Amino acid sequence: MIPRSEHGISRKQFSPNAIKVLYRLKDGGYDAYLVGGCIRDIMLGIEPKDFDVVTNATPEQIKKLFRNCRLIGRRFRLAHIVFGREVIEVATMRGHHQSDDSCATTSQASEHGQLLRDNVYGSIEEDAERRDFTINALYYSINDFTLRDFAGGVEDIKARKIELIGDPETRYREDPVRMLRAIRFATKLDMEIAPQTRAPIKALSPLLGHIPAARLFEETLKLFLNGKAEENFLQMREYGLFSQLFPALDKILSRPESEFERRFIQQMFANTDSRINANKKVTPAFIYAALLWFPILEKSQALAADGMNEYDAFMQAINHVLAENAKHVAVPKRFTLGARDIWHIQQRLDKRSGQRAYRLSLQPRFKAAYDFLLLRVESGEQDQSELAAWWTDYLKSDVNGQKEMVRNLGNQGKPKRRPRRKPKRKPKED
Repeated sequence: MIPRSEHGISRKQFSPNAIKVLYRLKDGGYDAYLVGGCIRDIMLGIEPKDFDVVTNATPEQIKKLFRNCRLIGRRFRLAHIVFGREVIEVATMRGHHQSDDSCATTSQASEHGQLLRDNVYGSIEEDAERRDFTINALYYSINDFTLRDFAGGVEDIKARKIELIGDPETRYREDPVRMLRAIRFATKLDMEIAPQTRAPIKALSPLLGHIPAARLFEETLKLFLNGKAEENFLQMREYGLFSQLFPALDKILSRPESEFERRFIQQMFANTDSRINANKKVTPAFIYAALLWFPILEKSQALAADGMNEYDAFMQAINHVLAENAKHVAVPKRFTLGARDIWHIQQRLDKRSGQRAYRLSLQPRFKAAYDFLLLRVESGEQDQSELAAWWTDYLKSDVNGQKEMVRNLGNQGKPKRRPRRKPKRKPKED
């Protein structure tokens, strides 16, 4: 237990709504603590984005205290206290699992050791042991303003070390997503993964195959949109995790001759990080369009080699790759539709005659597709550099300049018209 005078954390650093939740629980006769990432981030000098609360009140008891509460989750039963756009997540303290059948309705594990349901409640000490990493097992008490550190998290924050609580293999089997979280925390917080925490990851990476594809989409989004996507990508490949998420792309990237493909993906993530760190907008559709681009091209070429026309081959390749990858990472339709637009426009960028360039530039996803073309050139696709330069000049020009550029193309980009066949002349009758 660390007193207020030693830990330096003030209530002024907390969300006012989080404080309201803590005091409402306290006044209701329950213990309540701020826990996890918000405490960790404050100690690191980072402004927390979320505030999580843990209590000995059950979800049903929490709901009785808050009219603005909704209960969510089956695997982990949680209470969300809604204050407009801010949501304070409240969890009941977790306990240890029993081996008998008495807790079958509250706890369930798969044959691989993965927790399918974890609604066994316990004490704060037990809850700390159920946390994933030591740096996330820090509890701030609203009663006496002390900090409870049950796993040496304060020292690990000072040492900038990511360490699992308990046996690493067991904890990864309970929830394989912890392998992705270890990487994300290490890059986000500029920390090192402890050797014993790092050691089993590569061998256990196939366990990600047992995680619902929808959950893995949410986890990849966190990895790609936190300003450390390039570093996360490199570490995921190093530990064999990327191959479990995007197997078709990883297979291509693993070939010695795929230098351009590796450069393209890494450059895409580097550009994404630059935009995020400059507070610019990033669309997940662009990221997933890049991640699935090479598998689509490879499948399209294979179908065309079997005799299918290029357009149909490209369309069928898109459908095939999206369906296959959805088995691993289920990208929502709102993003796959955007990715489809980006891919389709790549096939139309060289068709610029007449009104085509103007009409294409009005497409909602044109800017993203244009950036995709620039990424291809930036990564080394030099045969597209002239096309990229033309579009860059076109977008900078006024209407008259754009019309002049199209006229200067001559017949370039126009479809070849089949010559009109002259009607056969009937032989003259004698």
